[in-house]
Amino acid sequence: MFGYVIINKGDMKFKEFDIYHSYYCGLCQMLKKQYGFTGQLTLTYDMTFAVMLLSSLYEPEVSEDVVNCVAHPFEKHQTRQTIYTEYGADMNVLLSYYKCMDDWNDEHKVTRKILADSYNSKVNIIRKKYENKARIIESSLKDLSELEAQKCNDIDRVSYCFGKQLAAITAWRDDEWHETLSKLGFFLGKYIYILDAYDDLEKDVEKKNYNMLIPYMKQPDFDNYVGNLLNSIMAECARYFERLPIINDVEILRNIIYSGVWTRFDAAKLRHEKKNN
Repeated sequence: MFGYVIINKGDMKFKEFDIYHSYYCGLCQMLKKQYGFTGQLTLTYDMTFAVMLLSSLYEPEVSEDVVNCVAHPFEKHQTRQTIYTEYGADMNVLLSYYKCMDDWNDEHKVTRKILADSYNSKVNIIRKKYENKARIIESSLKDLSELEAQKCNDIDRVSYCFGKQLAAITAWRDDEWHETLSKLGFFLGKYIYILDAYDDLEKDVEKKNYNMLIPYMKQPDFDNYVGNLLNSIMAECARYFERLPIINDVEILRNIIYSGVWTRFDAAKLRHEKKNN
């Protein structure tokens, strides 16, 4: 995961931020409990969104607590956890493992290989626990690696692979909401992958790394082209979100989907414009 599915704090009430942050801290504590310190290193806002989404939709029992945090030792933090917090922790570690292995294979980052090795035994347990999801994630990653090796510049085709991963993760179980959640996750995954490519453009050009957007950079109004593409993808994501009968914390989730996800795009676009002017 990449940390693009975030809140727009400026458009959020204090109470809403406290609730969101309690889910974030709850996921952090679950990662610590299940996987230790290295598990906490995988913590992402993206998976916090998934935990909140599933918790708001299915309305399971919520466990609340107040804990001390190593990162902020002089403050106590409220936590919220549900059965989806444990699921989110499992998926966080699984995706982080594959990301570490991808970094190792692509750039031979030794630290990433060491971190991936530390997850090995835990990842094997997660794979057995969620066999179908692990199979989909591994298959889509293989397809993605092949396309990257071919230096494929078909944006839809490449981003489709990451969309499949998020679709499998977001659709927690095979029930009446499976298709809607799957579509929501699919478009969110496509958005994340394209935005990550856009965010990394300068670095990838400098290092001569693969980036599917590089061939499009010279076309007129490139930044708006990417913005329009992402806008059409998030419109689909929002359309499926609005089909879900969510009441609890719906405004927080809308803040993320309609506003928060654009925070990193706006920052990257501003950076590009300053560099090119």
